[in-house]
This record gives sequence, C-alpha cells and structure tokens, in this order.
Amino acid sequence: MTKVFVNLPSTDLERAKAFYTALGCDINPLFTDENAACVVWSDDVYFMILTRDFFGTFTDKTVVDPKEAAQVLVAISRESRDEVDAVLASGLAAGGSEPKDPQDYGFMYSRDLEDPDGNVLEFVYMTPEAAENGPEPIAEQSAAS
Repeated sequence: MTKVFVNLPSTDLERAKAFYTALGCDINPLFTDENAACVVWSDDVYFMILTRDFFGTFTDKTVVDPKEAAQVLVAISRESRDEVDAVLASGLAAGGSEPKDPQDYGFMYSRDLEDPDGNVLEFVYMTPEAAENGPEPIAEQSAAS
C-alpha cells in the first residue's frame, strides 16, 4: 500500500498544528515533537509539518519562504463543492487566507487556501463524469447546448 507524506516548513509549529486540526485533521503524537508534527489527512495521506530548521536537514537546497515563493501546490479532493467551501471557511477562520478567487470550470471547482506559513493547499471537487472520462466530453457537451 502506498502512503503519501508531504513535508511542509513552518515558522510556528503550534500555530500550524492548530490550523490543520481546525481543518479536521488529527495529529499523530507518535511522530510529533518539538521539530515536527504528523498531520493525518487520511489512512494514506499525511503532512509532516516541520520547523524550518528541521526541514533544512532533509535537503542541501535552500528552503524557500512559502510566503515569497511557491515550491509546491498540494491539491486535495473533496466530495462536493459544498465540502470545498466548508474546508475553506474552516481554514479562513483558523488564520489561513485565500490568495485568489475560486476557479469554476463547470466540471471542476477549486479554491486555494494558504496556511499561516504561506503553504498553498488547493481543495478541488470534480464531477464523477469528468473524473472518469476527462474534461473534454463535458466541454463538448456544454458547447453543443
């Protein structure tokens, strides 16, 4: 079974833990200490929120400031447009920000949420038809209407 671990830097680990638990995540205490917090999204997806100094021990590259530069955009699917809106509302209430307007393509709806450190999470809903067949058949159907 494949597990996904996304490592993100943070300048304030306690603030980051509060933010991610406000989104509905759990913190796994077995892999959490003063340097890192294991954020559990699902049985197969985890975020390791790491202090910037600790994050730097995993790479010889410069650790960018996510408020100034984008290194990665993490997209997480939701079951409906309402769930996308609900997680954004929770994230905004917990100190996050929405850096751009929602994107609505008909078959896909997405909103971006920056955590307090500037890491970007994209929450996405895609219609089951588009997920199964791709966006082109839906675009063709809309054009024919």
